[in-house]
Amino acid sequence: MKHLRNHYLNIRKPVLIACLILAALIILSLALPAWAGDPTGAATGGIADIPAAQAGTPTLEEIATATGKLKIGLNFVWTLLAGFLVFFMQAGFALVETGFTRAKNAAHTMAMNLMVFLVGAVGFFVLGFGLMFGGLGSVANLGGTPPLTNELTAGGWGLLGWKGFFLNGDAYDVGVFALFLFQMVFMDTAVTIPTGAMAERVKFSAVVLGSFFIAMFLYPIFGNWVWGGGWLAQLGSKLGLGHGAVDFAGSGVVHSIGGAAGLAGALILGPRLGKYRDGKPVAMPGHDIPMAILGTIILFFGWFGFNPGSTLSGGDLRIAVVAVNTMMAGAVGGLAAMLYTWWRQGKPDPSMMCNGVLAGLVAITAPAAFVNGPVACLIGAVAGVLVVWSVYFFDHVLKIDDPVGAISVHLVNGLWGLLAVGLFADGTYGAGWNGVGADTYLGVAGQGVTGLFYGDPGQLVAQLINMAAVFIWGFGVSYVFYKVLDKIMGIRVKPEAEEQGLDIPEMGAQAYPDFLLAFNDTYSPGPAPARQTAYAPRRQEVPVRN
Repeated sequence: MKHLRNHYLNIRKPVLIACLILAALIILSLALPAWAGDPTGAATGGIADIPAAQAGTPTLEEIATATGKLKIGLNFVWTLLAGFLVFFMQAGFALVETGFTRAKNAAHTMAMNLMVFLVGAVGFFVLGFGLMFGGLGSVANLGGTPPLTNELTAGGWGLLGWKGFFLNGDAYDVGVFALFLFQMVFMDTAVTIPTGAMAERVKFSAVVLGSFFIAMFLYPIFGNWVWGGGWLAQLGSKLGLGHGAVDFAGSGVVHSIGGAAGLAGALILGPRLGKYRDGKPVAMPGHDIPMAILGTIILFFGWFGFNPGSTLSGGDLRIAVVAVNTMMAGAVGGLAAMLYTWWRQGKPDPSMMCNGVLAGLVAITAPAAFVNGPVACLIGAVAGVLVVWSVYFFDHVLKIDDPVGAISVHLVNGLWGLLAVGLFADGTYGAGWNGVGADTYLGVAGQGVTGLFYGDPGQLVAQLINMAAVFIWGFGVSYVFYKVLDKIMGIRVKPEAEEQGLDIPEMGAQAYPDFLLAFNDTYSPGPAPARQTAYAPRRQEVPVRN
């Protein structure tokens, strides 16, 4: 008993001291507000903070200059932060693609997603950015980018930029650098997409060369046509087709281009070993669905930089509309895919839930700024069902093996997003887009981009031309490139390497060295379009003990 009492006293003393210290801190904190400097911020920042040429009150011109710098500074911060969010999407792509592929290819798939960023950044810096934005002219939201004024044209139609290579010379400009960072991470998304469609049988070296090709040539030239003042953007000003090709954040420029390149690569590679037996697809479920779900959530988060950031302006209040439309289209897309597969198969499919979310996000990327909330939900719902149909069509009808569903998510729903602009744009935003209707459009002052259902069939025609151009350019040029590359060096690994898994033959490293991966005679993974209806393990992971 004495021992217990001493133990109690030993505990009570430090507790008492701690309580006294806590009480003193509380009393002190109650007194501190009386000594505070400016807790509301009302007195922080004012006319005294504006630099003046002479001591005293600054002139009106100096105040206006400071206000302008503050506005552009806010736009810089917004654009760069949005770019950082989009950069983080690379982690989401890596997790989604790796989760949807087999464990024996995990290191190879993950490494491809890192490599394409490294290669793409260098390629875009050296050549791609200049081809895409070298003739853009002034970007007012970023303080003007006067160095970017050299566009190669044919008959007055813009073809590609021709200035800003290496970001050197007069392109050594803060506005140009801000634009470069934001657009470089967009390019990286387009370069990443084909790795999913070509996963589990493509040579790492082929992906390296393909990434340079997309970053330096395929993506920037088409991007110039839409975002750099090129011929698709001029369809409105020259031919009277609405506001020309309109793609707010890249359903076509980014996602359809990447998806089209993935389709070309997948066609030339052919299906994975064991994917088709007697002409029927074999289900190949991914090795880590939780990883893919986590990657989807990361991508969803990053999309709030992708779409709202495309205003390039922190003071553009349309950001709120873009953000909510993005959120709702992604949510409804995932819900639609889940309910549709649940209805058709009796159970919700986690892989299709992920692809439904991504499909909704891809589809809303072009019209995000031009439609209202209910229409954004409709676009997402169509995308969620469309991705399920598309995966089935490519897998069962065309017999094109796409391990992660990249073609259906990005190419198909990117095209749907472009079409949605031509149908549903309501005219409340985009006055002056591509140099059309800065004052009035369709007889209405301030009228913006307007689709067919709101009175402008010309916009739908422009969008259809855009859709045809993105497919012909993205698929056609990529097919020629991969075909030539295949003839020169071969882009597919040897059958024995594919059978073993690409981690060791291609990378010399395993993703899971502590596990022995044992396979039976049935192959595995991908967001399986041909669903397993009963539990049937395809693989055993056995810990290796020393």
